[in-house]
Amino acid sequence: MLGWHTKETLMAKTSTLVLVGTRKGLFLLRADKSRGKWWVEESIPHFYGQQVNHAVMNRATGTLIVAAKPGHIGAQVYRSTDGGKSFAEAKVPPAFPKQDNPGYGWAVNHVFWISRGHATLPKTWFAGTSPHGLFRSDDDGVTWASVDGFNLDPLRLTLLGDEKENVPDGAVLHSINVDPFDAKHIMLGMSGGGVFETFDEGKSWKPLNRGVQADFLPDPEAEYGHDPHCLRMHPTVRDMVYHQNHCGIYKLDRKANRWSRIGDNMPKDIGDIGFPMTLHPKDPNKLWVFPMDGTTVWPRVSLQGKPAAYGSLDGGKTWKRLDRGLPKAHGWFTVKRQAMGADQADPLGLYFGTTGGEMWASFDEGAKWNCLMQHLPMVLSVEAFTL
Repeated sequence: MLGWHTKETLMAKTSTLVLVGTRKGLFLLRADKSRGKWWVEESIPHFYGQQVNHAVMNRATGTLIVAAKPGHIGAQVYRSTDGGKSFAEAKVPPAFPKQDNPGYGWAVNHVFWISRGHATLPKTWFAGTSPHGLFRSDDDGVTWASVDGFNLDPLRLTLLGDEKENVPDGAVLHSINVDPFDAKHIMLGMSGGGVFETFDEGKSWKPLNRGVQADFLPDPEAEYGHDPHCLRMHPTVRDMVYHQNHCGIYKLDRKANRWSRIGDNMPKDIGDIGFPMTLHPKDPNKLWVFPMDGTTVWPRVSLQGKPAAYGSLDGGKTWKRLDRGLPKAHGWFTVKRQAMGADQADPLGLYFGTTGGEMWASFDEGAKWNCLMQHLPMVLSVEAFTL
């Protein structure tokens, strides 16, 4: 059960922090060591009324970075250095470089995704935007600079020219993954555009989409133009990469530089269409997804109104339905691409937020789900941290 405590009591007892970004603000959920008692930090959310696309904590420095879309000043990034008690605007937010060509006068509509940099660079962050843009901060989020090797790449312009027709909610750059074994290797997803990677810290980029089905493209073997929904790189095993795509669930075969569709192993009546994907931070063969109805008209809700996560213990060879505690009927919601995550505790805690404004948690790797909160605004992102 959620309880209400003073901020002083809450801060003293906190061992788990869950950052919940919603269409109308940021909620900070905290739990005691057992994760049996939960608190909401404020009665009114941070950034009340603003769209919070993503919020992430730097466990090395304690800094919180928030990607928000205030209605009155445009896209902005905020930072907190006191555990979320207060936030300040970035002094230099992400912005595209000025161009002489008037046809390329881009502006950041919103910051969509935030990722930590390599562990050896504790003050480095990356941000992905709409339209497709990649930005970097090396001072713990105070100032942000364009990654020109990506933002000024002619291929990016080609992809950007198609985004208005191919992506219903607008083009976004997301799923920024810095290789824990190589700070110069970064992989990211673009909706639409595909998976891309760099081996020189962003100076040059190559598409990585071989093997990915693209039902919506004239050429099913196209090099780029795909629509990854969520890309995850495992933090402890090199080249162990999975992704949830518009057209299925995939695992990377690095030797062949090709993706294999492990979603073909999902139950046929469920399929492998969805948005989020979460990996176990220690076991590279454990992963979870949250399927949605991706049939002809793409309702984007749980199939037949019966929501369930699906988990795999063997790298996608087999999948198990995980719906204990979830609604058995009339659960007409889905889970956004960054609205499902895991903490770092043992046993592992899994969390997801819904388009219907509910927060759910499991403390036994999905075997049973517990509703933490109801009646929130639409949940856009969930990030969990063991403190």
